Amino acid sequence: MSKKSKAYRAAAEKVDRTRVYSPLEAAKLAKETSSKNQDATVEVAIRLGVDPRKADQMVRGTVNLPHGTGKTARVAVFAAGEKAAEAEAAGADVVGSDDLIEKIQGGFLDFDAAIATPDQMAKVGRIARILGPRGLMPNPKTGTVTNDVAKAVADIKGGKINFRVDKQANLHLVIGKASFDEKRLAENYGAAIDEVLRLKPSTSKGRYLKKVTMSTTTGPGIPVDPTITRNFAEV
Repeated sequence: MSKKSKAYRAAAEKVDRTRVYSPLEAAKLAKETSSKNQDATVEVAIRLGVDPRKADQMVRGTVNLPHGTGKTARVAVFAAGEKAAEAEAAGADVVGSDDLIEKIQGGFLDFDAAIATPDQMAKVGRIARILGPRGLMPNPKTGTVTNDVAKAVADIKGGKINFRVDKQANLHLVIGKASFDEKRLAENYGAAIDEVLRLKPSTSKGRYLKKVTMSTTTGPGIPVDPTITRNFAEV
């Protein structure tokens, strides 16, 4: 058995599978079970009581995490003229129009989020098959198709994350780094859960938050009590 698998097994043994944890307890345990060799990302997986095949049960949105993600996102902006200048001034990592589209068609994907002004969307549509599967396609519903490119760049750089339910009715969200203290992680978790709850489709029947799991990219999954929907930073 490799050292890595031994370490993972030891970490997994710290998780009590007969219970669920409060968000604060889960955050503390995620830190304890994370690899000590890197500052791992802390993630949350949520199984929703929705049918993503139905258009009126598609859960998608954005949330500004109060403590950010621990990573400064690289942002691409599709804009021209004055709007391109505004995006560059706001700190966008790459800005362009046809030239940026051609670069992406050539394999360039060194960015974590993309923003476009409305007048660029017809052009951006040419690379929808490249951006879409990677969750990078600008969308008005997530605030990434906008003329206020400076604000959009600032929001993403400041810790704004996008989420979208997948075909299996799961959401995956980043809530920080293992180096964050557990209270900051729990507060980021709370902000994300609040927004997911706000977006509950009116046609969703039964339990909405069916299962919640917190983990680091190097650690085991920790079951979180899905009935806790307030006072997230308390045990």
